[in-house]
Parts: sequence; structure tokens; C-alpha cells
Amino acid sequence: MNESYSEEEILLRASQGDHEAFGVLYERYAQRIFNYVYYRTGNLHDAEDLTARVFQRALKHIHRYTDRGVPFSAWLYRIAHNLVANWHRDHSHRQEIALDELIPLPATQEHPEIALLRLEEQEVLLRAIRRLPPDRQHLLILKFVEGLSNAEIGRIMGRSEGAIKSLYHRTLLALRAYLEEERMDWSEDLSSSSENHQK
Repeated sequence: MNESYSEEEILLRASQGDHEAFGVLYERYAQRIFNYVYYRTGNLHDAEDLTARVFQRALKHIHRYTDRGVPFSAWLYRIAHNLVANWHRDHSHRQEIALDELIPLPATQEHPEIALLRLEEQEVLLRAIRRLPPDRQHLLILKFVEGLSNAEIGRIMGRSEGAIKSLYHRTLLALRAYLEEERMDWSEDLSSSSENHQK
């Protein structure tokens, strides 16, 4: 399909059953939806499966899609959010995210001790984020992984921009408190480990 078509034209064609047009939308958004689902599940296989289901559901219902000031990406994120929520209900245990998969180490000639400290800081941060309620994890992923504005996040989460700002502020305060606790726990573990080595 000609890439010169606007998104509105592509959406119109897709909603009328043009599978090639839907393929363009898939190519445009599949990686973003996969990233979002992977951050929420921490499981590569399930993230691939859920991403496929997001687009299967979108294809099935795209004839009903109408632009009411909500971008197509927000519609996809809502589908993804609902599927991930169902996934969490079915997998009530919390999934551990593999840090080396989630945050690759920098490919610089960094001193090993500095690289280790950086990885440990990332681990502390991820542990703190996992303690947040799902809607706040959802908000942080959309904000920092996807780089969306408060207004865009509000459209995805079905809340006003002001409500998102308020939730974001409360989330950062909670995250800061959790980080302090996690750092204290980590320091205690480190001290204990050091004492054991000296014995």
C-alpha cells in the first residue's frame, strides 16, 4: 500500500475490510504494543501471544472503530490493557522480569564495578515498580517506555489529563518511598553478605 496515504485514509480502508491497509497499521504499531505488553508481563512468549491477540481483536472489531478524538494507538493500548489485566487474573502469581532482557547493559568499556552498581540500581528500581498497583505500573510504562503525554495517557486510561497528573504525582511519591525501602533492604543484604565473607 502507498505510504503517502494518511492514517485517516488507511484506517478508513481497514475499517471497510482492506486487509492490506490493516497490515500497514500492524507494521506501524506492533512493536510498540509488544513493548507495552512485555513490560506488563515480563514473559517473552506470553507477550508475543498477547500482542497477536491484540491485533486479532482489533481486526475483528475495526469496522466499529470511529475516530472520536481518540487516536488509533489509544484504542490498541486499551485492548492490550484489557488482555493484560485478564492475563494477570489467570496468572495470579507475579512474574519476575529478567533484568538482562528488560534493560540491556551499556555496550561501553565501563569499569565492571560501575556496571555492576548500575545493574543493581536498575534491579532496585524494578523491584520498587513491581510493588505499585497495576494502574500505576500502566501509567509509568506509557510515560517512560512509550514517551506519551499526560493527555495521550488520559485517553488510553479513560481519565482526564488532570486526573493523570494527580495519579502521576502520587505514583512518584509512592515509588520514592518504595525505592528508599528497597535500597535499605539491599544495603542490609550487602552488609550481611560482606560479614559472611569475612568470617
